[in-house]
This record gives sequence, structure tokens and C-alpha cells, in this order.
Amino acid sequence: MTLSRDQIAARLAEAGYIADGELATAVSLMQLLKRPLLLEGEAGVGKTEVAKALASVHSTELIRLQCYEGLDQAAALYEWNYQRQLLAIEAHKVEAGGVRMADIEDQIFSEKYLLERPLLAAIRRERPPVLLIDEVDRADEEFEAFLLELLSDWQVSIPELGTITAVSIPHVVLTSNGTRELSDALRRRCLYHYVDYPDVDREARIITAHLPAAGASLSLQIARMVEKIRKEELRKVPGVAETLDWAAALVGLDVRDLREAPEAVHETLMCLLKTREDKARFKPEVTQRLLGRVA
Repeated sequence: MTLSRDQIAARLAEAGYIADGELATAVSLMQLLKRPLLLEGEAGVGKTEVAKALASVHSTELIRLQCYEGLDQAAALYEWNYQRQLLAIEAHKVEAGGVRMADIEDQIFSEKYLLERPLLAAIRRERPPVLLIDEVDRADEEFEAFLLELLSDWQVSIPELGTITAVSIPHVVLTSNGTRELSDALRRRCLYHYVDYPDVDREARIITAHLPAAGASLSLQIARMVEKIRKEELRKVPGVAETLDWAAALVGLDVRDLREAPEAVHETLMCLLKTREDKARFKPEVTQRLLGRVA
């Protein structure tokens, strides 16, 4: 059964992810059309969390493939357990000196010695999992081409075992931070949504959802302050995860109103500012100036 946009938004909220209307629509269409969903945006805006929440919505397993430069098929698809294979060969030599090599090969290149990696595991599950292909832009173009073939045919070829066809089609979420341009072929294969930093109201709801102790008033103040900070000339703009860390710190210090605790606000900005340059830029007077704009 395909869930509507409003149902998806409600289910994601129950899982702790506050989605806007466009993202909820994208996820709903992803289910309807059974297409991968490509989420692009700056680091820290919550792209990975979409997949985690989606796994909770469907009460299914989350299988994650973390991409990196030099990622190859062996790390993403499957490998043979070489150590166990060598031990098995030695055991055969001891137990049956006249055994044929072909018989040994048939045994050691079997399911027993196959190590599933994320992509193979995802297509062999009885219940469709959520397959998160995280930071696909960090992998090289050759791996992207291989990935495209898998997402198109939902089958893989293992020379020793033959063609393995998907038992079920996983819910696929790909994320990209835009470190390199993805191919047109991959983009055509996927539905697309750009995940931006949340607006003030939605970020306040995110804080409240994760930290009920913050309360509506403080959550709104924090969201407004973070919005002001993001507009400053920063080397690394704080994401939602940093906002939640900061909110947790303020709640832990029993801050109830940012304007009444300027010292605590300034001292805890280390939760948001993650480079030496950004910390140096934020003098106490800068913090005070921004606090003056938080109604």
C-alpha cells in the first residue's frame, strides 16, 4: 500500500524526522513508482536521517553503504572468505589426498564462503530493506556506472555462482553532498529532492521532537539564533545535528531564555562552530549582536 504525502509526513514525524511537504511528496512518489530517491544538499541538513526514519516507517532493516574514493565492487557487493577457503583446502588435503581440484572448487566457491556486502545483502532480503547509499558523490565514476546497472536490472553476476536476481526490491535512498557532479544517467534513474537547511519553524519543531525538555519557546529562540548564525560568513555552516547538540547543551545548563544567559550562549557556541576561523570570528560582541535580534 502506498502512503499519501500526509501519511508519510506523519509517519516520519513519529520516527523523529520533521519533513517539509516537498520531501514527503518525494518519499510518497518513491514508494508509488518504486524508484530510488536521490537527496542532494549540504552536509548536515539531515539527508542520511531520511533513510533511517524511512526504515522505521516501514519497520524494516536499514542497510548502509558508505561511499568513499576508491570504493570497488568487492567492498560494496561481495567478497569470498579467503581465510576459510584456505583452511578448507588444507583440510581436504589432509582428509582425502586424492580429491580432485574441481570438487574442492565447487565446495569453496559456495554460499558457505560468500561474504555479503551491502548491495548484495539488500537484494537478497525477503522483506524489502531500506538501502542507503550514502555520499555517492565520493565514489568514482566507474563505481557509479556499476551502481547504475544494479539499480536498473536488480540483479548481479557472480562468476562462481551465476546471476543472482533480487528477491525483493529495496527502498533505495542515495545522498550527495555535491563534491562532484553526478552523471546524467544516474540522475535520470532516480527521483530527486534537494534538502535545504530547515526554516525557523521547522527547525524549532525538530528541536522539540528530539528534546521535549527544551519547550516551544526556547526551541524557537534556538532556531532563530541558528538561522542568524548561518547567515554569517562561516567556513562551515552548522547543520541540524549541531543545532540539536547545542540545544541539548543549553537544556543541560538549565538555560530557559537565550537573552538572559548571554555568557552560556557564547560559551556553548563550540557546539555549532567547528573551525578555528569560525570560532575566532565569533567574539562576545558578535554573539550579543545576534542575540539582540532574537525576539
